[in-house]
Amino acid sequence: MELLGYALAVLVGISLGLIGSGGSILTVPILVYVMAVEPVLATAYSLFVVGATALVGGIRNATEGKVDFRTAVVFGIPSIAAVYLTRAYLIPLIPDTLFSVGDFQLTKSVALMVLFAVVMMMASVSMIRPSKQGEDNESSATIRYNYPMILLEGSLVGILTGLVGAGGGFLIIPALVLLARMPMKLAVCTSLLIIAAKSMLGFLGDLQNREAIDWLLLSLFTAFSVVGIFIGSFLSKKIDGGKLKTAFGWFVLVMGVYILFKELFV
Repeated sequence: MELLGYALAVLVGISLGLIGSGGSILTVPILVYVMAVEPVLATAYSLFVVGATALVGGIRNATEGKVDFRTAVVFGIPSIAAVYLTRAYLIPLIPDTLFSVGDFQLTKSVALMVLFAVVMMMASVSMIRPSKQGEDNESSATIRYNYPMILLEGSLVGILTGLVGAGGGFLIIPALVLLARMPMKLAVCTSLLIIAAKSMLGFLGDLQNREAIDWLLLSLFTAFSVVGIFIGSFLSKKIDGGKLKTAFGWFVLVMGVYILFKELFV
């Protein structure tokens, strides 16, 4: 099963390379259901894997002039602060058993996986929904900043990242397009640096409270994901991004429904 998990890790990188999101949506279920990692720990591992993989992709995009650094800073600062505080202080405060009714107990692990499934289904809607005409136009439109909304969105994405270990590309990219008037492809490339920064800082927040990190598993999984992001970047030049995003959205929806059903009813 470990070999299967490492093979699937390549898909994590491919997803990030192709559409700039979906990395954590794949990482957490692979770690939990294929590699038997405890759910709360899997969200921490996901932050490292997605953060390191996105960093490689972000640096590659930056060297090619495809990153808007000002936007990355404006959006990234509140997001990084929120994810670090969530992992370092909020997650440890959540009790192992949230509540019980009769024989039913809602544990922290189950609650996080249920929340993750809900996030997956929400993400799938934004992926399945057809892009607006002109959304992918790469013309040099003037980038404008709605600072209050960018700060609010950055903070909310950071909290969500901290809770479920999701990089939040499916939230960051629409925010950059809508709030900063950024062309879609530039938003995808810029989002990787934001994802990298806040995911890695969130993982550092975890290190304050954890000692049992399987560094071998984490390093190998990350290495395969990094290979995947190069494959994804190459394929992005060959495959229509819109069709791929829609297909991936349906896959994410099915996975979200499966996780929700498995955690609550099986």
